[in-house]
Amino acid sequence: MGHRNQLVVKVETDEGIFGLGESGLSGRELAVVGAINHYREWLIGRDPRSIGALWQEMYRSQYFEGGRVLTAAIAAIDLALHDIVAKSLGIPVYQLLGGKHRDQIPCFATCVMPSAEELISNVKLLMDSGWNVIRVMMAPGGSEEGIFEPRESIPLTADRVIALREEVGSGPVLGVEYHHRLSVAEAASFCQRMPSGTLDFLEEPIRDESPEAYESLRSMTDVPFAIGEEFASKWQFMPYLERGITQFARLDVCNVGGLTEAMKVAATAEMHYIDLMPHNPLGPICTAASVHMAAAAPNFAWLEYRITPTDSVREFDTEMFPIQLSAEGDRIPVPDTPGLGVEFNEALAKEKSFEFWEAPHLRRRDGSYTNW
Repeated sequence: MGHRNQLVVKVETDEGIFGLGESGLSGRELAVVGAINHYREWLIGRDPRSIGALWQEMYRSQYFEGGRVLTAAIAAIDLALHDIVAKSLGIPVYQLLGGKHRDQIPCFATCVMPSAEELISNVKLLMDSGWNVIRVMMAPGGSEEGIFEPRESIPLTADRVIALREEVGSGPVLGVEYHHRLSVAEAASFCQRMPSGTLDFLEEPIRDESPEAYESLRSMTDVPFAIGEEFASKWQFMPYLERGITQFARLDVCNVGGLTEAMKVAATAEMHYIDLMPHNPLGPICTAASVHMAAAAPNFAWLEYRITPTDSVREFDTEMFPIQLSAEGDRIPVPDTPGLGVEFNEALAKEKSFEFWEAPHLRRRDGSYTNW
């Protein structure tokens, strides 16, 4: 499944129906498993159809509500409950969310930029394959492994994106992902190096703890922001939506608390004319849940999808997930099968042992730590 672990949760009922869920928070999944085990103690025997009430009970059942570990655990359980109820009714999950608004889910692809020439070549490959919305990862911030210097990445990234836009013209939607590695001043400097209209969105340029920091950055650039993949609740999204700080909501259904919470965020975003651009970095269950959410939300732009001609992931494990949703070109057809539409090979999973995965711990050249 690539270099990260996947945390898959199975919830069983006494009627023989089961549901599948997936949790985010990659690299800290053992913490999430601990939270799930706590919830398991009192969830057994409860009615899986009471999805909203069970969500509230999971969220409120400890003095210290919320946080990414707990909402990632709630998300996996919540997705599994939606899968169970939809299967019991013989309907797709999106019917539980109000029905579908679209038959296909438009997706965006991702490119790295080892050089301007390779970037342009890869984007043209995607365009020739029918992809018209493309996210570009920032240029390296140094040649040494484990080092990231923002001021080395900024000019390279800006110059290469300018060259890319000149080469492909105004048609494709282009964005840059900076993975919250910049400061406010650095992000402003990056945006100001490019002609207006070069970028259609800038994703996660700075860390998200401070809406005020993003408001300061917002005043320095006209590039639309795509923010929210780390948010763990509707409350974290609220200032970014209400104050017009972000123009695309990078909602992650496996981090924010599942479909129950995600649809509340989607509704709030709709009230402020902000479209969803869901974060989807995990596996087939996360993808399927994101597709059902995207089908049911009127305010939807594009879904992140990892299996493209330029991505390191060529396909999801079909032995582990014998039935899963897949794209046709740059779109995923909305399924009409009951539940989420994913099957999981539990017997095969039990044969595998857990292996730790740790994200890179990046440093500046002066020895200080920076964001991955």
